[in-house]
Amino acid sequence: MEITETPIAGLLVLTPRVFQDERGYFLETFNAKELVKAGIDRPFVQDNESKSSRGVIRGLHYQLAPYAQAKLVRVIEGNVFDVAVDLRKDSPTFGQWYGVELSGENKKQFYVPRGFAHGFSVLSETAVFAYKCDGYYHPQSERGISYNDPELQIDWRIDKQEALISEKDQANPLFRDAEYNF
Repeated sequence: MEITETPIAGLLVLTPRVFQDERGYFLETFNAKELVKAGIDRPFVQDNESKSSRGVIRGLHYQLAPYAQAKLVRVIEGNVFDVAVDLRKDSPTFGQWYGVELSGENKKQFYVPRGFAHGFSVLSETAVFAYKCDGYYHPQSERGISYNDPELQIDWRIDKQEALISEKDQANPLFRDAEYNF
Protein backbone atom coordinates (compact mmCIF):
# COMPACT_ATOMS: atom_id res chain seq x y z
CA MET A 1 0.00 0.00 0.00
CA GLU A 2 1.30 3.43 -0.92
CA ILE A 3 0.70 6.18 1.65
CA THR A 4 0.73 9.80 0.46
CA GLU A 5 0.79 12.71 2.89
CA THR A 6 -1.27 15.77 2.01
CA PRO A 7 -0.47 19.44 2.71
CA ILE A 8 -2.64 19.15 5.85
CA ALA A 9 -1.03 17.11 8.64
CA GLY A 10 -2.94 13.94 9.44
CA LEU A 11 -4.85 13.65 6.17
CA LEU A 12 -3.53 10.72 4.16
CA VAL A 13 -4.30 9.25 0.75
CA LEU A 14 -3.85 5.48 0.59
CA THR A 15 -3.40 3.68 -2.71
CA PRO A 16 -3.66 -0.10 -2.39
CA ARG A 17 -1.87 -2.62 -4.57
CA VAL A 18 -4.35 -3.99 -7.08
CA PHE A 19 -3.78 -7.40 -8.66
CA GLN A 20 -5.63 -7.54 -11.97
CA ASP A 21 -5.92 -10.10 -14.74
CA GLU A 22 -8.49 -11.37 -17.25
CA ARG A 23 -10.68 -12.66 -14.37
CA GLY A 24 -10.98 -9.29 -12.61
CA TYR A 25 -9.04 -7.86 -9.68
CA PHE A 26 -8.11 -8.37 -6.04
CA LEU A 27 -6.97 -5.87 -3.41
CA GLU A 28 -6.77 -5.49 0.34
CA THR A 29 -9.08 -2.68 1.43
CA PHE A 30 -8.08 -2.93 5.08
CA ASN A 31 -4.93 -4.20 6.80
CA ALA A 32 -4.44 -3.03 10.39
CA LYS A 33 -0.67 -3.69 10.35
CA GLU A 34 -0.17 -1.56 7.23
CA LEU A 35 -2.23 1.26 8.72
CA VAL A 36 -0.21 1.21 11.95
CA LYS A 37 2.97 1.57 9.87
CA ALA A 38 1.38 4.69 8.34
CA GLY A 39 0.60 6.09 11.80
CA ILE A 40 -3.08 5.15 11.79
CA ASP A 41 -3.42 3.27 15.04
CA ARG A 42 -7.19 3.55 15.51
CA PRO A 43 -9.48 0.62 16.16
CA PHE A 44 -12.31 0.93 13.64
CA VAL A 45 -15.67 -0.04 15.18
CA GLN A 46 -18.31 0.81 12.58
CA ASP A 47 -18.60 0.46 8.80
CA ASN A 48 -21.03 2.60 6.81
CA GLU A 49 -22.08 2.63 3.17
CA SER A 50 -24.16 5.05 1.13
CA LYS A 51 -25.35 5.25 -2.46
CA SER A 52 -25.92 8.65 -4.00
CA SER A 53 -26.85 10.13 -7.37
CA ARG A 54 -24.91 12.57 -9.51
CA GLY A 55 -24.79 16.06 -8.01
CA VAL A 56 -25.37 15.00 -4.41
CA ILE A 57 -23.22 16.83 -1.88
CA ARG A 58 -23.08 15.28 1.58
CA GLY A 59 -21.46 17.34 4.28
CA LEU A 60 -19.69 18.90 5.85
CA HIS A 61 -20.18 16.57 8.84
CA TYR A 62 -18.39 15.81 12.12
CA GLN A 63 -19.07 14.90 15.74
CA LEU A 64 -17.91 16.90 18.74
CA ALA A 65 -15.29 15.46 21.08
CA PRO A 66 -15.32 13.12 22.93
CA TYR A 67 -17.50 11.45 20.27
CA ALA A 68 -15.42 12.58 17.28
CA GLN A 69 -14.74 10.00 14.59
CA ALA A 70 -11.73 9.28 12.43
CA LYS A 71 -12.77 7.88 9.04
CA LEU A 72 -11.16 5.75 6.38
CA VAL A 73 -13.23 6.33 3.24
CA ARG A 74 -13.33 4.84 -0.23
CA VAL A 75 -15.59 4.53 -3.26
CA ILE A 76 -16.69 1.06 -4.34
CA GLU A 77 -18.47 2.17 -7.50
CA GLY A 78 -18.58 5.53 -9.23
CA ASN A 79 -16.61 8.71 -8.67
CA VAL A 80 -16.65 11.36 -5.91
CA PHE A 81 -14.70 14.41 -4.85
CA ASP A 82 -13.96 13.90 -1.15
CA VAL A 83 -13.16 16.87 1.13
CA ALA A 84 -11.89 17.35 4.68
CA VAL A 85 -11.74 20.70 6.53
CA ASP A 86 -9.28 21.17 9.41
CA LEU A 87 -11.17 22.15 12.60
CA ARG A 88 -8.19 21.81 14.97
CA LYS A 89 -7.87 25.27 16.51
CA ASP A 90 -4.11 24.94 17.19
CA SER A 91 -3.30 23.60 13.72
CA PRO A 92 -1.32 25.77 11.27
CA THR A 93 -3.86 24.68 8.63
CA PHE A 94 -6.95 25.47 10.72
CA GLY A 95 -9.86 26.32 8.40
CA GLN A 96 -8.15 24.93 5.30
CA TRP A 97 -9.54 22.10 3.21
CA TYR A 98 -8.08 19.37 1.07
CA GLY A 99 -9.89 17.30 -1.55
CA VAL A 100 -9.13 14.10 -3.42
CA GLU A 101 -10.94 12.24 -6.17
CA LEU A 102 -11.93 8.75 -5.10
CA SER A 103 -13.36 6.21 -7.52
CA GLY A 104 -14.10 2.58 -8.06
CA GLU A 105 -11.40 2.73 -10.72
CA ASN A 106 -8.53 4.35 -8.80
CA LYS A 107 -9.40 2.50 -5.56
CA LYS A 108 -7.76 5.23 -3.47
CA GLN A 109 -8.74 5.67 0.15
CA PHE A 110 -8.72 8.84 2.24
CA TYR A 111 -7.91 8.86 5.94
CA VAL A 112 -9.66 11.71 7.79
CA PRO A 113 -8.59 11.91 11.46
CA ARG A 114 -10.62 13.30 14.32
CA GLY A 115 -10.83 17.08 14.28
CA PHE A 116 -11.98 17.43 10.67
CA ALA A 117 -15.30 18.09 8.97
CA HIS A 118 -15.90 15.73 6.06
CA GLY A 119 -18.03 15.69 2.94
CA PHE A 120 -18.15 14.61 -0.69
CA SER A 121 -19.80 15.36 -4.01
CA VAL A 122 -20.87 12.73 -6.52
CA LEU A 123 -19.33 13.22 -9.98
CA SER A 124 -20.64 10.03 -11.65
CA GLU A 125 -24.25 8.98 -12.35
CA THR A 126 -24.25 7.13 -9.01
CA ALA A 127 -21.62 6.33 -6.40
CA VAL A 128 -21.37 3.74 -3.66
CA PHE A 129 -19.33 5.21 -0.82
CA ALA A 130 -17.92 3.18 2.10
CA TYR A 131 -16.28 4.32 5.29
CA LYS A 132 -14.84 2.86 8.43
CA CYS A 133 -15.22 4.88 11.64
CA ASP A 134 -13.24 4.62 14.86
CA GLY A 135 -16.22 5.78 16.95
CA TYR A 136 -19.91 5.08 16.97
CA TYR A 137 -22.50 7.47 15.62
CA HIS A 138 -23.63 9.79 18.43
CA PRO A 139 -26.57 11.94 17.23
CA GLN A 140 -26.35 14.42 20.11
CA SER A 141 -22.80 15.42 19.13
CA GLU A 142 -23.40 15.55 15.37
CA ARG A 143 -22.59 18.93 13.81
CA GLY A 144 -22.10 20.39 10.35
CA ILE A 145 -20.75 23.30 8.35
CA SER A 146 -22.34 24.80 5.26
CA TYR A 147 -21.09 23.10 2.10
CA ASN A 148 -21.07 26.45 0.27
CA ASP A 149 -19.40 28.59 2.93
CA PRO A 150 -17.87 31.60 1.10
CA GLU A 151 -14.90 31.64 3.51
CA LEU A 152 -13.94 28.03 2.72
CA GLN A 153 -14.53 28.35 -1.06
CA ILE A 154 -14.69 24.60 -1.67
CA ASP A 155 -14.86 23.68 -5.34
CA TRP A 156 -17.14 20.63 -5.29
CA ARG A 157 -16.54 20.09 -9.03
CA ILE A 158 -20.23 20.15 -9.91
CA ASP A 159 -22.46 22.94 -11.23
CA LYS A 160 -24.43 24.78 -8.54
CA GLN A 161 -27.65 24.12 -10.50
CA GLU A 162 -26.92 20.39 -10.41
CA ALA A 163 -26.24 20.22 -6.64
CA LEU A 164 -28.60 18.06 -4.58
CA ILE A 165 -28.40 18.99 -0.89
CA SER A 166 -30.47 17.57 1.97
CA GLU A 167 -32.58 19.99 4.02
CA LYS A 168 -30.44 19.12 7.03
CA ASP A 169 -27.21 20.05 5.21
CA GLN A 170 -28.75 23.23 3.80
CA ALA A 171 -29.37 24.35 7.40
CA ASN A 172 -25.73 23.91 8.50
CA PRO A 173 -24.08 27.08 9.85
CA LEU A 174 -21.17 28.91 8.28
CA PHE A 175 -17.67 27.92 9.38
CA ARG A 176 -17.28 31.01 11.58
CA ASP A 177 -20.55 30.21 13.40
CA ALA A 178 -20.07 26.44 13.74
CA GLU A 179 -19.53 24.69 17.05
CA TYR A 180 -16.39 22.55 17.31
CA ASN A 181 -14.08 21.60 20.18
CA PHE A 182 -10.87 20.21 18.74
